[in-house]
Amino acid sequence: MEYSKIHKIIITGPESCGKTTLCRALSDALQLPYAPEYARKYLETLERPYQYSDLQLIARQQYQERAIVLEKEKSLVCDTSFLVLKIWSEYKYQTCAPYILEQLENLGNVVFILCRTDIPWEADPLREHPQQRHILYNIYKKELQQLPYPFIEVSGSPSKRLEQSLFFIKNIESKK
Repeated sequence: MEYSKIHKIIITGPESCGKTTLCRALSDALQLPYAPEYARKYLETLERPYQYSDLQLIARQQYQERAIVLEKEKSLVCDTSFLVLKIWSEYKYQTCAPYILEQLENLGNVVFILCRTDIPWEADPLREHPQQRHILYNIYKKELQQLPYPFIEVSGSPSKRLEQSLFFIKNIESKK
């Protein structure tokens, strides 16, 4: 299927909610390139605790990497987006860089898939909020309700999440 209406399928949600697993499955099912979460790559090589200023660096590099892929491809499956950076920044630092906010408002033809927190927490050195997943999930949902982009909430097993996501994407594409 050619994706003329959707340029980015963005998987979002709090830590340890299955974003990466769903991204990889969607990428395979739709035969689209997959853009991994740049923040993970950045933080894994950082030899100090991250700071507020790092979030804007992450945002700029993430944008550049995805822009390069979209020069060659019409559509892309993205593991996180500027929404994650906004929520992360505001939750941790009570502020967000204007660059991140501007980019979030100008994403173009995108859809969001919000992963629920109904899967078990998996420990990871980069994860910080095992007890706040539900609170963060509600922040994501509220933010998505205020943005002009279509979104769906997915839950259940990885196969159920994939099935729900594919139905949503095909429904949007059929409305072109």
